[in-house]
Amino acid sequence: MNTPMFDESVLATIDDSTAAADSTGGRRRPLMFVNAAIHTLDPVIGDLAAADLLLGGDVIVGVGPGLHTAATDDEAIVIDCTGLTIVPAVVDGVAAAGLRTRPADRVGTLTPGNPATFAVVPGNIALEKIIWRPEQAAAIVVDGEIALFNGERRSPAPVEPDRSGPRAVDGPYLGMWIDETGFIHQELTADGRYDETRGGRPHAYQGSFWIDGDRIVYRDDLGFWAYGRFVDDVLHHAGYVFHRR
Repeated sequence: MNTPMFDESVLATIDDSTAAADSTGGRRRPLMFVNAAIHTLDPVIGDLAAADLLLGGDVIVGVGPGLHTAATDDEAIVIDCTGLTIVPAVVDGVAAAGLRTRPADRVGTLTPGNPATFAVVPGNIALEKIIWRPEQAAAIVVDGEIALFNGERRSPAPVEPDRSGPRAVDGPYLGMWIDETGFIHQELTADGRYDETRGGRPHAYQGSFWIDGDRIVYRDDLGFWAYGRFVDDVLHHAGYVFHRR
């Protein structure tokens, strides 16, 4: 498949603008994607046959026809998307069905004020294909940053933690955690295992855990996954609040 290619000089201009802003503490030039078919998934704005999308940092600040006429005034970097389609890269099915009561809750819609996260794709490429084969996209923008350009990643693929077997764990969160009611006692041990006592019933749940920053992910021996978060040395997990003993 031949992915429509952007002029590589556009990417160089974006990088130069970013470097200049970072070195001086100044403002980055805004990005403007022009002449695209845009599926906003916003029930008021709808689909646009030939329109422009203006970014201000990590948010969308304008969408619709005619924005490109002010590109010079805004010092925008213009990216021509003729023949391409812009679609949200995050889709909230409930919002798309019109079941969100407030416009601010319509996550993923290409609406001014929402995060600038979207894909620029050939017209015949479905969004679900981009999920599994992102290189088919001409560009993918995540929170205003171009993560993929001309089918190539601009940053390495994320490294996932090894969850294949036992391993040694070191960190500040090991030990016994007890919820505020005293019903659950959860012990995190240095071999990467957890053991829960519930209501005095020992070994109610057992399994493995992984800690990434302030987030903890559990895989129980029964097969289900769960997660929690540490906030100011307090563990929030499954609606319970735990303190270390």
